[in-house]
Amino acid sequence: MTIVYALIMFCILVLVHEGGHFIAAKAVGVKVNEFAVGMGPVLLKKIKGETQYSVRLFPIGGFCAMEGEDDESEDERAFGKRPIWAKAIIIVAGSFMNLILAIVVLACIVFYIGMPTTTVNGFSDVSPAREAGLLSGDKIVSIEQHQVKSWNDITDAISKEKGEKITIGIDRNGKDLSFSMDLAKEEGTGRKIVGILPEVSRNPFTALEKGAESTWIMTVKMVEVIGQLVTGEVSTKELTGPIGITVAVSDSVRYGFIYVANLAALISLNLAIVNMLPFPALDGGRLVFLFIRKITGRAITDDIEAKVHFVGIMLLFALMIYVTWQDIGRFILN
Repeated sequence: MTIVYALIMFCILVLVHEGGHFIAAKAVGVKVNEFAVGMGPVLLKKIKGETQYSVRLFPIGGFCAMEGEDDESEDERAFGKRPIWAKAIIIVAGSFMNLILAIVVLACIVFYIGMPTTTVNGFSDVSPAREAGLLSGDKIVSIEQHQVKSWNDITDAISKEKGEKITIGIDRNGKDLSFSMDLAKEEGTGRKIVGILPEVSRNPFTALEKGAESTWIMTVKMVEVIGQLVTGEVSTKELTGPIGITVAVSDSVRYGFIYVANLAALISLNLAIVNMLPFPALDGGRLVFLFIRKITGRAITDDIEAKVHFVGIMLLFALMIYVTWQDIGRFILN
């Protein structure tokens, strides 16, 4: 079942990516010959208009086959006949859709879990705050006379307090009140607490904002790691492939769907970033060739570009074999 879950996740992510290319191609008037889910022999197909929609045997990807994408075509609606801006939109659209998917999934996670507010909703078993006189519904406005605007401000201020007591200012039905209380230590972690539980807000706009913020943080981290791979600061032994992803899916399923969704967002963002790297055969490489050919004119033919991309595909296959071999040693043989 883990393999099935991993294949479903991967197919959805690839479908979103190729769907981006498909929607963009249709939007700028490029003829799409086939939109396929999976690879290999055709299992099911339906022709609608000028496009064949198909499901293929091996659920390991998919593709959007555009007229004149990899060869010369005299069709006026061929990919090669479109202006450079239209080609660029089509190329970038796949990664853009993966990026949007990551934001939406993370936003849904935030909305489901809820965002803690500064309003007290209840108290833990050990609660100096309750003993001091705080009530459910009190809104915390300050700690040690420092204004707080979020739940993180509250937890940070409490954990950084060096004394044994702390003063919390609250708004109770429009009245400003102040309470002094002892600090307790949480069992297990030892961190300082006052024993309050926050009221949770589920605002779709806040969730979307937090989803975008989390996606940006993850993007920065991923770009840093890619840079460290290039400079050698991070070893290629740290890379993982399909087997490693399957193991990660297995672990996520064990912990619950929130973890599965978070992993899906992470992989979707990874696909977006990796696909835009300026390497032959990847969307980023195709984008680079697009601008090079615009500058050099006919100096680089379709045949030359196709050969360069073929070399890129072979190198990517070699990398996939390498990381798969590593995964076998790491997750199967050990």
